[in-house]
Amino acid sequence: MEFLFGKRKTPEQLMRENQRTLNKAMRDLDRERARMEQQEKKTIMDIKKMAKDNQMDAVKVLAKDLVRTRRYIKKFMMMRANIQAVSLKITGLKSTNAMAQAMKGVAKAMGQMNKQMNLPQIQKIMQEFEKQSEIMDMKEEMMNDVMDDAMGDDNDEEETDLIVSKVLDELGLQIADQVGALPIGQGTVAPAGAAVKKPAAAVGGSDLDADLEARLENLRRE
Repeated sequence: MEFLFGKRKTPEQLMRENQRTLNKAMRDLDRERARMEQQEKKTIMDIKKMAKDNQMDAVKVLAKDLVRTRRYIKKFMMMRANIQAVSLKITGLKSTNAMAQAMKGVAKAMGQMNKQMNLPQIQKIMQEFEKQSEIMDMKEEMMNDVMDDAMGDDNDEEETDLIVSKVLDELGLQIADQVGALPIGQGTVAPAGAAVKKPAAAVGGSDLDADLEARLENLRRE
């Protein structure tokens, strides 16, 4: 039946056409009101002129015409306000319809996404991910342990040598301090720059030196 009555218009098309009609009606009312206001000004001028000429009958007729003109102006203003209110309602309906169409599209997209989301499958994937992650962590920890075991001997030996060297250095300093603290025979003056010879009285300190050497030997053996 479209070839007889034409294609059926959509609600959006009907709203646009009605909006254009209302806007045209408001423009026509504005033009008519402006014309009536000009007529009102002309009538007032004529009334003043007739009153000066003392033509009171004409003044009364023009006064009645002025009252009708002002009444029409008021009606035009009321009609325009009503049409504008209808236009605002149509605009609100248009906005509401656009929002409803947008929500319809969003709802459709959400429905498709919900259909594609398989919760049991997603849960299974997450469980498998956690499982593989734990296995990876365990393998990484085992590899670290193996690496530590493979490289631990050299490090331990180096650390051991370092500790022994430090101990020997400390003991060497202590030996030097103790040897330097030994008493020098009375009346003996060591010349400057010359090596100081131990006096005969200091021979008894050989026991202390032997003890220190024995302790160093024990540290080397350990």
